[in-house]
Amino acid sequence: MVGTNAALPRVEVIPLTGAIGPARADFFSRSLAQAQKDQVQLVVLEMDTPGGLDVSMRQIIQAILASPVPVASFIAPSGARAASAGTYILYASHIAAMAPGTNLGAATPVQIGMGGAEPSPGKAPNEDKSTKAASGGAESQSTMERKQVNDAAAYIRGLAQLRGRNEQWAEHAVREAVSLSANEALAQRVIDLTARDLPDLLQKLDGRKVSTAAGERVLHTAGAMVVTIEPSWRDRFLAAVTDPSVALILMMIGMYGLFFEFSSPGYVLPGLAGAICLLVGLYALQMLPINYTGLALVLLGLGCLLAEAFLPTFGTLGVGGIVAFSIGALMLINTDVPGLGIPPGLIVALAAVTGLFVFGVSGMVLKSRRRPVVSGGEQLAHQGGELLDDLSGGAAEGWALVQGERWRVRSAMPLLRGSRVRVVGRDGLVLIVVPDDKN
Repeated sequence: MVGTNAALPRVEVIPLTGAIGPARADFFSRSLAQAQKDQVQLVVLEMDTPGGLDVSMRQIIQAILASPVPVASFIAPSGARAASAGTYILYASHIAAMAPGTNLGAATPVQIGMGGAEPSPGKAPNEDKSTKAASGGAESQSTMERKQVNDAAAYIRGLAQLRGRNEQWAEHAVREAVSLSANEALAQRVIDLTARDLPDLLQKLDGRKVSTAAGERVLHTAGAMVVTIEPSWRDRFLAAVTDPSVALILMMIGMYGLFFEFSSPGYVLPGLAGAICLLVGLYALQMLPINYTGLALVLLGLGCLLAEAFLPTFGTLGVGGIVAFSIGALMLINTDVPGLGIPPGLIVALAAVTGLFVFGVSGMVLKSRRRPVVSGGEQLAHQGGELLDDLSGGAAEGWALVQGERWRVRSAMPLLRGSRVRVVGRDGLVLIVVPDDKN
C-alpha cells in the first residue's frame, strides 16, 4: 500500500479563507515552496475571501508567477467568493475555476492612507462629489485615486494577457467594481472551467497542458492523492495576533500588566506578561496598515487612563484618556478592507471596561485617603495610655503603656504612676502626653 501511494500523483490543497493579510500570504508562500520540493502535480488554492492587503496579495501573486508547479485557484465551496484581491490572484493563477453559486470581482483599490499610502484592493471607494468639490484638496485627492485605479487596472490587465483571459472585464472589475457569477465568468472567459467540488475539478483537469515558469506541463490528476495543507501553530498564531482587534487587546493587556507592576513592584509576573503582550501587539501592528496618528492617540489615551489612578486629577485625565483612546482606535487601522478593521462595538466595550477599571481604582484610592490612620506614628495621636513611671514635669521622661506598647513619654506637668494619659504629639521616639480628662 505504501508503494502504491508513493506512485500516485500528488495534489496539494492550500485553503485561503478570510481577509488576505501578512500571515496568510506567508503561509501560502511557504506551502507553495514546499510543494515545489515535493514535486507535486498541482497545487489547488481553495479561496473564499472578501479581499485583503495589496502587499500580501502581490506576495501571493509573485509566488504563483515564479512557481514551476501549476497553481489552480478554485473559488469553493458554493457560496464562497473571491472579491477584490482574490480576483487578482485568480487572474494570476495557471488555472482559474469556480464552483456553482460563487462569485468574483469588485476589484477597485481602496485608499488606505494619507499622502501616498499604498492602495489595497477591496470594495469600491465611496466618492462624495459634493464633499470633494467643497474640499480644498479635492483635485489632488482625485488625482491620487486615479493613479491608484490606473495602476491596479494595468496590473490586472497584464495578468489577463499573461494567462489569456478576458482583459476587458478585468479592467471593468477595477474601474467599475463589477462582479460575476460562476456561469457568467465562464461565458466571458474570465475563468477556465466550473466544477462542483474538488474531485470534479481534478477529473476535468486531467490531461490538461499548463505553461509554468519551468515550461509546459501535462497534468495527471485523475485518481491523484489529495493532501490538504493545514496551517501550523505558527501560522495560526500569526493569523491570530495580526487580527487588528486582537492586536489592540494585546496592547491594552500589556499596559495593564505594566500598570500593576509599577503600582506593586516585586510581583514580576504582571510586568513580564504585560511587556510580552505589548511587544507582540506592536509587532502585529507593524505588519498592518496602521495610521500612526491613531496609534499615538491610543497610547496617549492608555497613558492618561493609567495616570488617572496615580494623580489627583478628579477624572480629567480619565475622561481625556477615554476620548483619546476611542478616537485613536477608530483611526488605527488605515483601510476599509473587510475583515481588517476594528469593530466599533469592541472599541466602545474596551473604553467602557478601562474607564470603569480606572475610575474604580481612583475611587478606592480616594476612600482610603479619607479613612483614619491605623498604623505608624500618626496613628498614635490622641491615643490613650497608662504611665508606668512618675513624671516630674519639664524635660523629665518616663515610660508609659500606649496601645499595648512601651513608649518613652514626656509631660509638661507632673504626673503619677498609673495615671491615664493622652498622646498629643511626638518628638522623635518620645511621645508628648497630657492627663486624659475623659478618665
